[in-house]
Amino acid sequence: MKSVILYSGGKDSTMALYHAMKNYDDIYALLSMVSRNKESYMFHVPNIHMVDYCSAAMEIPTIDIATDGIKEKELDDLEASLSRLKEKGVEAVYSGALESTYQRTRIDNICQKLGLKSISPLWHTDPVEYMHTIVDEGFTVIITSVSAYGLDKKWLGRTITHEVIDELVELNKKYGIHPAFEGGEAETLVLDGPMYDRRIVVDDAKIEWDVDSGVYNITKAHLEEKYDYSIDE
Repeated sequence: MKSVILYSGGKDSTMALYHAMKNYDDIYALLSMVSRNKESYMFHVPNIHMVDYCSAAMEIPTIDIATDGIKEKELDDLEASLSRLKEKGVEAVYSGALESTYQRTRIDNICQKLGLKSISPLWHTDPVEYMHTIVDEGFTVIITSVSAYGLDKKWLGRTITHEVIDELVELNKKYGIHPAFEGGEAETLVLDGPMYDRRIVVDDAKIEWDVDSGVYNITKAHLEEKYDYSIDE
């Protein structure tokens, strides 16, 4: 089945891609909606420019679509893009929705209208088990933005590990933070994973903090080979 992945470079869209690959789908492209509005209701904003690095690291083409990110109207841009992709033979759309009915129903409705199959492989996955699975499967994920009580500046740039997940579980008990950030508490970026031919290395980043939220803005990065194929003489 020829598919596109609604892709942001974050953990959920990357795991949706991972499921599509395990299903042996023909991945036509990663579809990245680039919002000019940081308050977009539908689309990931922090470090969206890093999608190009993810694309290169996995050697999967990406399609970048600009949108003004205006609530509901941004869906028109998505629909137009998917309509063009259907004309190219795309049959299915994967998304990384976990629990957001707002996100999933709108994607489902667009796909139904266009005659595309909408697939959300992570839907209603247990969030704690899901986060541990990400680590167990060998993904390297960092936190690139935070906007919830209990997540301070020190969380920016942190790599998600089993210990970090344990901390999130405690914060969930104390403040109600969703362990997988489905409530918008944080955004992430995947630097490495099983389907990455090269890993992303962050060379420089600027922390931008405003009262009780912040962004780990990556300003310089490069791709690094994961394996050394040289033969010692």
